[in-house]
Amino acid sequence: MATPYVDTFDKAVARTTPVTGVKAVTPADGTDLPNGPCRGLMATVAGNIAVYTKDGDEVTLPVNANTIYPFSVGRVLSTGTTATGIFALY
Repeated sequence: MATPYVDTFDKAVARTTPVTGVKAVTPADGTDLPNGPCRGLMATVAGNIAVYTKDGDEVTLPVNANTIYPFSVGRVLSTGTTATGIFALY
């Protein structure tokens, strides 16, 4: 079970300010994103992305290629993830 993450920035600001950082993601079942929970995800090749959300829920999300999804995610799992070219947006 994932540990819920504590929000360290104002949620209203997070939803209205542009992304300031992008990091390539290597899916891993036992490793959180190295820069902490992201503000969104994007994949260059469509498929599924299995994640732990910032609140600790495990869910598999179908994604289209080159579309930004505003999912606050703490971990991208390798098991269940078929999309590739995944980027975390901060």
